[in-house]
Amino acid sequence: MAKVNDISILMGGKAGHGIRVATTLIAKLLSRYGYRAFVYDDYPSLIRGGHNFSIVRISEKKILANTKKVDIIVGLDKLTVERHSGELKDEGVLLHDASFDAEGVAVPFKEIVKELKGIPIMRNSAAIGSLARVLGIDWRIVEEVFYKFIPRNTELNLEIARKCYDMVESHFEIERLSQKTLPVISGNEAIALGAVDAGMDAYYAYPMTPSTSILHFLAANSKEFDILVVHPENEIAVMLMALGSAYAGAKTMVASSGGGFSLMVEGLGLSAQSETPVTVVVSQRTGPSTGVPTYTMQSDLHFILNAGHGEFTRFVAAPGDAEEAYYYTGLAMNIAWKLQIPAFILADKHLSESNYSFDNTLYEVREEEAEFWDGTGEYLRYRDSQSGVSSLAFPGDAVVKANSYAHDEYGITTEEAEKIAKMQEKRLRKREVLVNELRKIEQFKIYGSNSDTVVLTWGSTKGAVVEAAEILGLKVVQPIIMEPFPDISGQVKDKRLIAVEVNATGQLARLLECNGIKVEERLLKYNARPFFVDELVERLEVVLQ
Repeated sequence: MAKVNDISILMGGKAGHGIRVATTLIAKLLSRYGYRAFVYDDYPSLIRGGHNFSIVRISEKKILANTKKVDIIVGLDKLTVERHSGELKDEGVLLHDASFDAEGVAVPFKEIVKELKGIPIMRNSAAIGSLARVLGIDWRIVEEVFYKFIPRNTELNLEIARKCYDMVESHFEIERLSQKTLPVISGNEAIALGAVDAGMDAYYAYPMTPSTSILHFLAANSKEFDILVVHPENEIAVMLMALGSAYAGAKTMVASSGGGFSLMVEGLGLSAQSETPVTVVVSQRTGPSTGVPTYTMQSDLHFILNAGHGEFTRFVAAPGDAEEAYYYTGLAMNIAWKLQIPAFILADKHLSESNYSFDNTLYEVREEEAEFWDGTGEYLRYRDSQSGVSSLAFPGDAVVKANSYAHDEYGITTEEAEKIAKMQEKRLRKREVLVNELRKIEQFKIYGSNSDTVVLTWGSTKGAVVEAAEILGLKVVQPIIMEPFPDISGQVKDKRLIAVEVNATGQLARLLECNGIKVEERLLKYNARPFFVDELVERLEVVLQ
């Protein structure tokens, strides 16, 4: 048996086979041995049929990306074997349903489920049982995970899994590590938890892949989190209801993808002019228009940086993993309320829907207080101040005039030139406060060696880039705060610069050029799939020749 400390498993089948649930359970099984997991899901926009597959990778160290070559393929249907057999390593194991012919380890998943009077989706439990034995996982760990994460028909699922477990032999030896077991959560769940810990009161969203699971997660846990979760009729209503709640004193967050956020943009202007705080999550997918709904892209950066007419202060962060998603969402929520501005979390499908081993000790999120009116004197909603931030009050405490028109300090509409300029200057002064606030925050990260070549990347692409750079001995700079953009000039001066992005035009490279940093080389991928580590190493080697 081969001992392993880094192993990749691909499981595939049709939509409805429960592939995503099964691979998450596999990650949780291996996490019990102290390993760190990363799960990538690939699926078409179909409820039934089509070809779904997920890749689970586990390692002794933190990992944020997959490799194209895998150690094990679990095929619930013949199409999985036909499509992916070329991705199996020479010494790899093919585990498949015995209902079709293929070279490898055949187990009658479908037959056993039928024999034990299970339902078709329980084939994934059969596959997990067989896979657990192939990996050499103790059956007691399988029981522990099933009892914790399969709340219905647990005994039947375990009976099916056990029968398949006993039918195969171990091919690998997974050693127990001394590292603690970490929970496995999605990027969207991390975003939701960050908002909750920062004091979110209400969440509004219309379902749009890949942001939808934030809505599902918060709705399922709304009582525990003590928050209001609302699914309005469209994204226009989402933004306006959120602003109405914020006007009344509730900390709100909304989420969508590019197409849905397009409908929110008019409301974004209302947030800016009325100085009503809102936190907006935009999880990017392939566009334009409907594009490819269930696949990834990093093509909305400049849209988010420039959305809305007129000029106003905004905060934009693009986290690259689950811990960053958690922390920077909480930061966005706090900044929105302290400065009374719109704040953005720019995610993408790869970040939102991938599952990560989540270390909740890396960052702490706490609710921070905004500046509230003390109740003395006359209340001016838009009182001019040195910082540009006016004290907040809510209906019931004072007469609060929130205006979408140009207005004076009272909130009364005006067309007087002097007052218009005064309020414009007031709102823009918030950017200086924001820049100073962010000096206390980690605005970008540095990875790798002190190389003459620097790879610049952002968002979820950082996972593959950091690992590839470690192999090739390169330095990586990952900006997280996109607006106001941090000063990274000291990290890139007199270096060869390569931007690695999942888009067709090099949007980070363009933003860097706007900030005086010329990026000569762009390594781009725009087929709606993320970079894999081994693929990126090969492409970087070509560029570096």
